[in-house]
Amino acid sequence: MKRAIVLAWIILVAVWSMGLEAQEMGKKAESPKPAPSPSEAVLEQWNEIGRKLIAMAEDFPEDQYDFKPVASVRSFAERLIHAAHANYFFTNLVLGEKAPAMEDPKRDEYKSKSDVVAFVKKSFADGARAIKAKGDRGMSDLVVDPFANEQTRISDFAYGFVEHSGEVYGQLTVYYRAAGLVPPESRPKK
Repeated sequence: MKRAIVLAWIILVAVWSMGLEAQEMGKKAESPKPAPSPSEAVLEQWNEIGRKLIAMAEDFPEDQYDFKPVASVRSFAERLIHAAHANYFFTNLVLGEKAPAMEDPKRDEYKSKSDVVAFVKKSFADGARAIKAKGDRGMSDLVVDPFANEQTRISDFAYGFVEHSGEVYGQLTVYYRAAGLVPPESRPKK
């Protein structure tokens, strides 16, 4: 009889705790994280691809910064310089400044790894500053895309540069592999 009572109590406690757990799960399902505002969404994407390219810029060995998988393509450093320079087509136009020169800066303008890293970091920080300056209302403002010669919303313009940086990121993962290295994002997490 005592066993039956103990077993009944165990079952009762188990059922009761399962009910509490279900209630907790229900609470979590009822209150999802709110969607980011328009400028927050753009900023999240901008910063995420910036984080990845900065990690590569900081990680890749300096003695291999001029590595090219084949002679006909830009070096690792030149790809990073290209991405950072391209960001200023977004930043400058959004802030009402003059667009940069169409031609990328030369590698000899950024002689060391630290010079390239600083340029990449600055380009993404300046872009983030421009996005914050525009805020939610400014994401719908129009600028003229100099590559397509058409008006575009700032948010769409930003996403185009996020995509461009993502393409450079993808290319640089190949540089890593061709150099016998593993890209930072592909390494096991600690």
